[in-house]
Amino acid sequence: MKTKSNLLTNAIAAIAGILIFSACSYEGSNTTGWEYNDPRNGGFEKVPYYEQETGPGLILIEGGTFTMGATEEQVMEDWNNIPRRVTVSSFYLDEVEVTNHAWLEYLYWLKRVYGDDYPEIYNKALPDTLVWRSKLAYNEPYVDYYLRHPAYNDYPVVGVNWLQANDYCAWRSDRVNEAILIREGLFEHFPQQINEDHFSTDAYLAGQYESGKRVDGLPDLDPDNEFRNVRMEDGILLPRYRLPTEAEWEYAAYGLIGNTYQELITDKKVYPWNGHFVRDGNNNSRFYGEYVANFKRGRGDNMGTAGSLNDNADITANVYAYQPNDYGLYNMAGNVSEWVMDVYRPLSPEDMDDFRPFRGNVFETKVLNSEGNIDDKLTIVTYDVEGVATYIAQFAKLTEGKLNPEEQQLIDNLISYSDQANERYEDGKFEEANTLIRDGIQEIQSSDLRIAPELLSGYGDYVQDTPGELRMRKVRPEENIDRDNYRIADNINFRDGDLESSKDYMLAGSGASENSMYDYGTTTLISNRSRVYKGASWNDRAYYLSPGTRRFLDERKSTSTIGFRCAMDRVGSPVGLNQSK
Repeated sequence: MKTKSNLLTNAIAAIAGILIFSACSYEGSNTTGWEYNDPRNGGFEKVPYYEQETGPGLILIEGGTFTMGATEEQVMEDWNNIPRRVTVSSFYLDEVEVTNHAWLEYLYWLKRVYGDDYPEIYNKALPDTLVWRSKLAYNEPYVDYYLRHPAYNDYPVVGVNWLQANDYCAWRSDRVNEAILIREGLFEHFPQQINEDHFSTDAYLAGQYESGKRVDGLPDLDPDNEFRNVRMEDGILLPRYRLPTEAEWEYAAYGLIGNTYQELITDKKVYPWNGHFVRDGNNNSRFYGEYVANFKRGRGDNMGTAGSLNDNADITANVYAYQPNDYGLYNMAGNVSEWVMDVYRPLSPEDMDDFRPFRGNVFETKVLNSEGNIDDKLTIVTYDVEGVATYIAQFAKLTEGKLNPEEQQLIDNLISYSDQANERYEDGKFEEANTLIRDGIQEIQSSDLRIAPELLSGYGDYVQDTPGELRMRKVRPEENIDRDNYRIADNINFRDGDLESSKDYMLAGSGASENSMYDYGTTTLISNRSRVYKGASWNDRAYYLSPGTRRFLDERKSTSTIGFRCAMDRVGSPVGLNQSK
């Protein structure tokens, strides 16, 4: 892993120096006068810190202001991207889309750690390769080979839904931080990780992961302790990988950093490149006149004619194909559309803040035990209990009259487990509810019936939390009695979908339905699970190459045209070393 400075080595050296030369003077607090890093004063530390390390695969996107929204004629007449000036903070973004090979690495880890005891966790992460199928086209080669054949290693992964993309980001965060601790000599390589005994950043910070340690930890300046774990205050571990917000993605795609002089934006962009055309307009470029992105030129034309392929790609292309934009990001137009964090609303540009705009906040906190400490990490899988019940009911309905007696008995048993689990869940007995779901899964696993693999795969879609992770819950209103900035956890509907923003606002507080505006499946296809995806894909026309365009899809669905890339928060200064005024 590349690093500008070995932060942990410097920290250890500083602490060691403090312990050896205890008689020396230390930097003192300008508020209390007490010296930092002095065991005689209790050992409160101030660690040496330079700046945030750039994580693997990331590029620093210097933030700023820009006009978010439409830059093209409203061909689709959706009017869902009204131009509005906003500010985006600096952040990090993947140089390229997440590839098939990166996803195979993820699958390999899941199978090695969870595969024997919790195969549903591995099944949940499998991309839907059947998204390539069409009733009137021959796409079976992509079904069979696109994900796993080495010819497509460096092509963007597709068939991944929004939930799977978020799971990947969380997994990547832990693996990167684990690698940092190994690099700094605190941990050994520990391939024997299994089930709950695997590295999780949150569990480690909470003191609930010890396996794989090479040493006891850093020297602790607290006179009552000899060693301690790395803390967030040390500035060594990286923030979480995540999906970018819609505003971040759009801002990064334009790359206006290459079109500014002082604070003057000299050229407004329609696409991630200069000019109003989809061909290279640079007279001095060896690619002059060629297409600069992978998209569909017109009906029946995905790549041009033999001997002169216009974009040299019939479906997706290598993630490093085509020229990067001014931030150094590849394929921010074309190749695949990309998931972002936001929940879709057509009028979000009118409602959201103009600083770091985002819709989709559901505020959570760690579960505490009766002593007020962070509760023990999970040792079981937790499931979407209501989702499992719906799935089994739908499976039973679609297979009615088609099952043999043994298969029908299995379905009846699963329905019974699910009904009991729902009862326990409604009574607040969450562990009992999840145990009942698990009992149903074990009955499937012990069966050799024809429908067993199908059922097991379906259960995987409803895995919520995995062993080894800390328990999280939504914040409750009673925790925020004196708070003005928010009260409830789920703010997806705020100002657009909640009862107060609907025609039935007079009924607010009377127990009326909170779904009066977005009645999914009856009056609209928009719901709180509708997620925004940005940019054009290999199968889209040039209109969608403009970063201002926006579309949406249910977070549980996937297609052959949507992929994603990860982002990370930038902490501290918005610019890198030696770039500040």
